[in-house]
Formats: sequence, structure tokens, C-alpha cells
Amino acid sequence: MRPRCSACARRWGRRSSCGRSDVAEALASAAPAPEPWALALFRRSVLKQRKYAEIAAALGPTDGLRCLDLGSDNGVVSLLLRRAGGRWASADLTEEAVASIRALVTTDVHRTDGTGLPFGDAEFDRVVVVDMLEHVADDALFAAELARITRPGGRLVVNTPHLKRSALRRVRHALGQTDEKHGHRRPGYTAEGLGALLAPGFALESHHTYSRFFSELVDTAIGAGLGALGKRSSAKGMVVTGDDVGRHRKLFRAYGAIYPGVWLVSRLDALVPASGYMLIATARRRG
Repeated sequence: MRPRCSACARRWGRRSSCGRSDVAEALASAAPAPEPWALALFRRSVLKQRKYAEIAAALGPTDGLRCLDLGSDNGVVSLLLRRAGGRWASADLTEEAVASIRALVTTDVHRTDGTGLPFGDAEFDRVVVVDMLEHVADDALFAAELARITRPGGRLVVNTPHLKRSALRRVRHALGQTDEKHGHRRPGYTAEGLGALLAPGFALESHHTYSRFFSELVDTAIGAGLGALGKRSSAKGMVVTGDDVGRHRKLFRAYGAIYPGVWLVSRLDALVPASGYMLIATARRRG
């Protein structure tokens, strides 16, 4: 008599017989779905983890709110924000970035040139500029668009490079990691400059810097590695996509192996008293 499979009997609620192929099929259907490539990469990126943590803290709870993220690059921040709650839309500047975001979140993803945002007046309760302000040609016009689409009393979060003099910046330029290479129209902002830019439509409420010397040193090394792989720059700099991970799978696995050391180096930031290389600010829509 053919042996009976208790696993299949439990699954279908009756006694059944099965062969090895049936068991394999049952196990495969019960296995968890593979982790999206962007999340796997995120878990090995000190800077992306810190960026998301800063943004999430600045946004606060988003359940039940209409929200927008701008400039998420490969889309992992868009994905994590949507998982945290709220009704989200996303937009970015290049087709490559838009396609990467859409592959992860599928819906409500748009392309913009920064001069006009494809959304209605006072549509959003929360707007977060993840990585876009320094990339747009006319930042004053972009700020006016942010004010137009944010409801009165709504919250804006801006994450942008912090404008500061540093030896590391000179090293980056010597390695070819210039603002132009990163797609930056300007090197960054001070808190005062950002407040003045947003002032017609927003009242700046809080700001601080993060990502100090050692984290940025790691980022400089990673940028040099991406350049060596032949990754071309765009209006958003060098955006790592799923295709890139697929083409260079062995190298990304090798990076995963050394990630614990990278994480330890980034912890040395606590020893640096200077301000950070990234600026994050929250502002309230006037009116």
C-alpha cells in the first residue's frame, strides 16, 4: 500500500497519499517569499538605515494620512514608508529611479522635473524630500510647489546635504566624486539657508545634522567602488538598481561579508564632535 502523508492530510483536511513531488510542492508553497533585493541591500547600508531612521522619526505617525515621498532613488525608502502606514505617493526625477521605485511599490509612482509636481493643491498631510532638493534646477520654484501641495498645518521633512567645509570633500573631488557627478545642482544647505528658502510657505520647526566623518568615509569608498564598476551618473547621481545587483551579484555578496566591519567603522562617528554631513529639517505649512 502506498504510504500516507500526514502533512498533506493536515493541509487538505482529509487523508491523502502523496509522492515526493507532492511533498516538495507543499513545502515550496509554505516557504516565505524571498526578500526584495532593495531590502537586502538596505540591511547592508549604514547610511540608508540611518537616513530612513531619521526620516521616520521626523515624520511621526502616518496612519490614515495622505503622504508623499520625493527622491527615493532605488525605492527602498518608499517601500518602508508605505509599510509604516498611510496612503503614499512617490515621485523622482529620472526614469531609472521611477522604474526602480515602481518595481517595489507598484502604484502611485510619478516622474517630475522638479518645476511642477503632478499633484493637487493641499493634497498631502505629510511630504518628505528624501533626496531631491539639491538635484532640482530651481530650488525656489520647487519649494513653492511643495507649499502648494501641502495642506495648511501639514508637515514637510527635508533631508539634504549639509553645506560645510571639510577635508573629506576635497578628497571626494580628487576621486572624481564631484557635485556634478552626483547630479547635484548645489553642494547643500545650511539650516539658515534652508529656512530662508522655505520661509514663504513653511515655518521651520526643527533641524539637526547627522552622518559624521566615518560614515561619510565609508560612503566615499562605496562611491569609488560603484565608479569602478562603470555605473554611470544621472540627474540623480549613481542609483543602484536591481539590474546592477544582478550583474554584480558576487561583488555585492562580498560587500555583505565585510559589512560588519563597515558597521563598526561607522560607529566611530560618536567620537567626532563636528557637525554631520547630512541635514534633516521639519517645517509646518503656513496658513
